[in-house]
Amino acid sequence: MGDGTACSSGTAAFSRRRFIAGTGSILGATALGLRATPAAAAAPIGNGAHVPALVIGTGYGGSVAALRLAQAGVDVHMIEMGMAWDTPGSDGKIFCATTAPDYRSYWLRTKTKQPLSNFLGFPIDREIPKYTGILDAEDFSGITVYQGRGVGGGSLVNGGMAVTPRRENFGAVLPSVNADEMYNVYYPRANTGLGVGTIDPAWFDTTDCYQFARVGRKHAQRSGFPFVFVPDVYDWDYMKREAAGTATRSALAGEILYGNNHGKKTLQHTYLARAKATGRVNISPLHRVTSVSAASGGGYTVVIEQLTTSGGVTATKTVTADRVFFAAGSVGTSKLLVKLKATGALPNLNSEVGKGWGDNGNVMCGRANHMWDPTGALQSTIPCSGIDNWAAGGVFAEVAPLPTGIETYASFYLSITKNPNRGQFSWSGGKVDLNWQTAWKQPAIDMAKTIFDKINSKEGTIYRTDLFGTYKIWGDHLTYHPLGGAVLNKATDNHGRLHGHPGLYVIDGALIPGNTSVNPFVTITALAERNIEKIIAADLRP
Repeated sequence: MGDGTACSSGTAAFSRRRFIAGTGSILGATALGLRATPAAAAAPIGNGAHVPALVIGTGYGGSVAALRLAQAGVDVHMIEMGMAWDTPGSDGKIFCATTAPDYRSYWLRTKTKQPLSNFLGFPIDREIPKYTGILDAEDFSGITVYQGRGVGGGSLVNGGMAVTPRRENFGAVLPSVNADEMYNVYYPRANTGLGVGTIDPAWFDTTDCYQFARVGRKHAQRSGFPFVFVPDVYDWDYMKREAAGTATRSALAGEILYGNNHGKKTLQHTYLARAKATGRVNISPLHRVTSVSAASGGGYTVVIEQLTTSGGVTATKTVTADRVFFAAGSVGTSKLLVKLKATGALPNLNSEVGKGWGDNGNVMCGRANHMWDPTGALQSTIPCSGIDNWAAGGVFAEVAPLPTGIETYASFYLSITKNPNRGQFSWSGGKVDLNWQTAWKQPAIDMAKTIFDKINSKEGTIYRTDLFGTYKIWGDHLTYHPLGGAVLNKATDNHGRLHGHPGLYVIDGALIPGNTSVNPFVTITALAERNIEKIIAADLRP
């Protein structure tokens, strides 16, 4: 896929295999300009209900679990804190543009908290109505964690970069997992299920909307760094039509951070669509799990709050489930498990719960280019390339868009680094917090500098100092890639079973100890495929 440098060769098989049954792109078998289809239309879960399998969360791990359980004949109910995102607003669109955030943009905030807080010396955050919007900027001590809120989880708000780690890096990512199985079976299965594809290099070289990435390529290669194309889950044929003016613009209309209305293959259109098609999966949006405890008659008692779009609670429901799968994302799963252990609801959880959390080494920066290196006023919001200095400098840098709609002469990057620092979730004062220090980002900055100091020196350019505050170079206050907190083979066994509580499982990014060396969602998906296959075979088959 592309030149294959950033990805395992195991991924390439999926460019030759078409994912047909119940999935496909957002266009699929429907007309151009399709709006997001509802992930579930059934009534929400009722008080007193009993379900064979309850899945907390509808992101990558939860969606894999729901689909495979349903295919095995198990009825599943999924609980999602966010909205269904299946109904257009007054503007006829489900999602708002990155450059025009409105009430749909943020989860229960009254002011936006954009990753780039400033531009050309001016603050860009704005007041918005409080609403259960699509992006949660959750603040902890020392870091803000960005997470998707809604049916489809992080797939709704990420850039869709579907990167399989290099095989030689995998042992450091998941040391207890058989790499041969992952690269021969589960990464291929995940890439197929996600509908992964790669940009046409010839089109990349000519289209206006990737001028920013071509400048990034030129600068990387002039400094001796490998530039790589990376796979993505966008419908590239649709994007070509966007550029040609024959389809409604989506990636070319600044849509990504707060959702994408047309061309992106989110989980709503892949795993969740297939899960719904089984007839065995129901989803309750705007529901939040607050407690899980052992039920007297076997299985587990789960307490769930039903939310309004302003964040209020309209009902509290108690249901029972034979098995519960924690898939609320690294932060959501970790916070809930730490609470349940500390309050005695699940007293047998071990001391590893809450530990091993990392930010995937995320750090951001911008560079100010010369006037002869314009990056383009029109920029696709879908990244398609990166700079790979992992072996030498411990950094993989995504060449990211800066879709302002004007020429900025700026190159922008999100780096993934080999930052060794790990945080821990803990219970104190009736709430869960994460101990993380902004200073722990320094290794990530140092690793990113191995690329960008050299490029600046070669090109005679400087860092932008107006994007993250006043005279601040590095975006070291955030992560898009939270990982860990219920680490595989520590807080759980080697397939995600929680120690001390049979029938409870973790199946999301909380299992991965802090770093994947690339964008993480393909690894989360592949690991979930591996684990649920074993769980079904060993725990659910007679």
